[in-house]
Amino acid sequence: MLMDAAELCERRSHPAFTGFLTEAEQTAAESVMKHMRANYLLWGGFEDAERRMLGVFPPYDEPDAELFPIDGVTAVFRAADSVEHRSVLGTLMAQGIERACVGDILTESGRCVFFCRSTVTRALLSDVSKIGGVGVRLSQGYTVPLPAAHSFRDISATIASARLDCVTAALAGVGRGRAEELISAGEVMINSVICKKVSQTVNEGDKLTVRGTGKFIIDDLGNVTRKGRLILSARKYV
Repeated sequence: MLMDAAELCERRSHPAFTGFLTEAEQTAAESVMKHMRANYLLWGGFEDAERRMLGVFPPYDEPDAELFPIDGVTAVFRAADSVEHRSVLGTLMAQGIERACVGDILTESGRCVFFCRSTVTRALLSDVSKIGGVGVRLSQGYTVPLPAAHSFRDISATIASARLDCVTAALAGVGRGRAEELISAGEVMINSVICKKVSQTVNEGDKLTVRGTGKFIIDDLGNVTRKGRLILSARKYV
């Protein structure tokens, strides 16, 4: 899929796009694009999207989010009804739409906003009137603010360094020895990719998952205490 987009872009001298990628696929895609020195952008329809498309652009063009074939679609329903993420996805899949054509799905009381490939928008608007048995009215576009994708709990700690074992120990509330065991056992992922290197550097913006403990976003690792320790600021998905 990645090479197809790159080759299509080069052949036509026009931007080419993949389907929506998981976080692990995005990490792999970035590695490939950097190795190729390609001109690319990952975009999912809004700034904090988790599922994003890869866009490959000609070397002389500035990557432009506006060119991505992504539509936001709003489904409105009675506030008394409940529409869950899995119900929305199940409804879209039942229309014969591939998973790669569907991006993030954001729900709240009375409203759901989801992002999809532009080629399937018209069919969804005309064919979908119920989600999980709940009557809905679909329209193209959305208003801000978007429904919150997740809730978070703030975490702050001081750590010796930005090594993976130090960060894991702080976030999981365990000692360095236990953190090393978790990492070596493949229980820790950075940006959805298993990392078994205890000395791996964790960067701001990384998403760290510790199986059995939870998933975290690293917000800040830049401040240093008087004793030379790093101040870690993170958020845990709840």
